[in-house]
Amino acid sequence: MTGDDDRRIVGAAELFDLTGKVALVAGGSRGMGREMVLAFAEAGADVVISSRKLDNCEVVATEVRERHEREALAVSAHSGRWEDMDMLAAAAYDRFGHVDVLVNNAGMSPLYPSLVDVTEDLYDKVLAVNLKGPFRLSALVGTRMAAGDGGSIINVSSTGSLRPTPTETPYAAAKAGLNAITVAMAHAFGPKVRVNCIVPGPFLTDISKAWDMEAFEERARTSMALQRGGQAEEIVGAALYLASAASSFTTGALLRVDGGVP
Repeated sequence: MTGDDDRRIVGAAELFDLTGKVALVAGGSRGMGREMVLAFAEAGADVVISSRKLDNCEVVATEVRERHEREALAVSAHSGRWEDMDMLAAAAYDRFGHVDVLVNNAGMSPLYPSLVDVTEDLYDKVLAVNLKGPFRLSALVGTRMAAGDGGSIINVSSTGSLRPTPTETPYAAAKAGLNAITVAMAHAFGPKVRVNCIVPGPFLTDISKAWDMEAFEERARTSMALQRGGQAEEIVGAALYLASAASSFTTGALLRVDGGVP
């Protein structure tokens, strides 16, 4: 193919290019977070990887350096602690001087026998990791993005935020709050910063190890359009779209990646 066809193909590839960018992924050491880190690095970005366990972050950072020859910073930070989010933002800016993409991917959804058995401690932890930490980190990074060259903030929510069930009520409430701050911060930090939210359905990551897989597979066959759970790498397309210039006119959006959950 030559001429106009070549220019169109190059232009499309350039839309997703992250060369010269820095991407910070909270909850980036495993599952969908790890896949996003590796995809951003492959697209040309240097990366900051955070989770509670530094060793896990270092493994991914080494993978980034060896596979994609990009710079990678591993940071131990608890996404449910306000002061850890302050420390994480400071570490990213101290190392790289700017952050262009922020992904709030950390989350937790512990099982409980009934609503009345949800303890205050469990409730507070779920709200802290899924909502408080992303709020603080987005406020810090978004403010600096808006004062500088702009950027993209990507929150990772859940279809439970749209169709909550009794078995995940605190988690669903926290993720619904994350949806709300996505829209609010899109207006707060616009026009230079885009803030969007990926709303995943059931993905077969570490969290699925606690599921009754036989029951899940039967529900998937009868209720989901694709009749299966997602694989971690299947989040990458949505993440690259929202991180890059490909989504230049998209902000305040909730993008469902759910296999056709009704």
